[in-house]
Amino acid sequence: MSAFDPILSRRHLLRVGAVSTAVSLSGWMGKLAQAAAEGSISKPRRSCILLWMAGGPATIDLWDRKLEHENGGPFKEIATNAPGLRIGEHLPKIATFGDRMAILRGMSTKEGDHGRGTYIMRTGQSPSAAGIQYPSIGALVSKELGDPRAELPNFVSIAPQRFFNLEAFGPGFLGPQHAPLVVGEGNNNPNTPAANIDQMLKVQDIDRPRDVDPASAAARLDMLRDMQEDFAAGRPGVVAKSHGAAYDRAIRLMASGGGEVFDLTKEKAETRDRYGRNLFGQGCLLARRLVERGVSFIEVTLGNWDTHGNNFDQVKNLCGTLDPAWAALMGDLKDRGLLDTTTIVWMGEFGRTPKINQNRGRDHYANAWSTVVAGGGVKGGQAVGKTSKDGTTVEERPTSAADLLATVCRVAGIDPEKPNMSNVGRPIPIADRAAKPVEEVVA
Repeated sequence: MSAFDPILSRRHLLRVGAVSTAVSLSGWMGKLAQAAAEGSISKPRRSCILLWMAGGPATIDLWDRKLEHENGGPFKEIATNAPGLRIGEHLPKIATFGDRMAILRGMSTKEGDHGRGTYIMRTGQSPSAAGIQYPSIGALVSKELGDPRAELPNFVSIAPQRFFNLEAFGPGFLGPQHAPLVVGEGNNNPNTPAANIDQMLKVQDIDRPRDVDPASAAARLDMLRDMQEDFAAGRPGVVAKSHGAAYDRAIRLMASGGGEVFDLTKEKAETRDRYGRNLFGQGCLLARRLVERGVSFIEVTLGNWDTHGNNFDQVKNLCGTLDPAWAALMGDLKDRGLLDTTTIVWMGEFGRTPKINQNRGRDHYANAWSTVVAGGGVKGGQAVGKTSKDGTTVEERPTSAADLLATVCRVAGIDPEKPNMSNVGRPIPIADRAAKPVEEVVA
């Protein structure tokens, strides 16, 4: 070895102080951004937004009212702007978009446990005893719709509540490059101050430290990449790939200035007020901004739907958050010409019992409940499926979790039978082979 080994010297410099700023803005990032601007990076043809209702919403009180039965509870019913389509009284704003929505009233998924229900609804599959790591709906859809060269991640998860089943939110056998960028996780407090929400919904730590000049940051990043490449070459596997994918994504985001899309202070105060000054409302506003920037899959979570007690007051309050945010989202997408290319899915891990318990609550129930698809690719203004008069069974068009995933694929312009190679070495289609898309809602 020579007295001055440039590789060794670079690594020595990295060890004595480069790591802390290694993922900051650098000179070669600027070149990457310029190449991206000059190249032909195409925007995704379609986008999809999942509104995830964590805890299991009482869909009998929202989408499938039973006014002539004691199971129906105290809520009334209102008309939507679609003839004959009626929904619960606490969703008056979203009712004005009834013509763009299809309610699937025949959901029957057979799993009333939070963890397993979350997994089934988000992957379209039951947990595998064979060790198959099924991808989440976000990973599956973003892989098909997204551009791997895009400046922003193709899958963004806003305020997720992953404690019921972490694997149900991940990329599974598709690999770490299809994992979501997560913002706003870890806060389920509906009274979080607006200023805190602004900070929560930003991507953290993507700015270059003020005391590090661009040239130094560039050199440090180059050294880190050399070390990463050597490390990964000697230790191939998921961990090294995951680490590399995370850094590549951060670098691309910093290079493009794409982090600005997460800065909601750039929006007018009136716009922010329409969505609601809460985590879910501002998350929906962020979802609209991400769609505008070409992100292919965004999910926004609204929790606290586990209404075993005092169901009716809780549902009314939750609708006060859900209704304005969802309506503002659809209205803005429509005004910007994006609703026809953006599919919106509303669902939780299951529904709740038609029978009201002694605590005026509703318990877990997966045998008969509802989900909603709206916007792009959806033949709206209708309800498909029918439950019994007491709401306990599906009488027409039963729909499984796999059927729903296949339906989402169809309305988003994706072939649900397209295979991906799994971690057990065999191809697995996006939706289960037995799945039957609800073709009645496909435009």
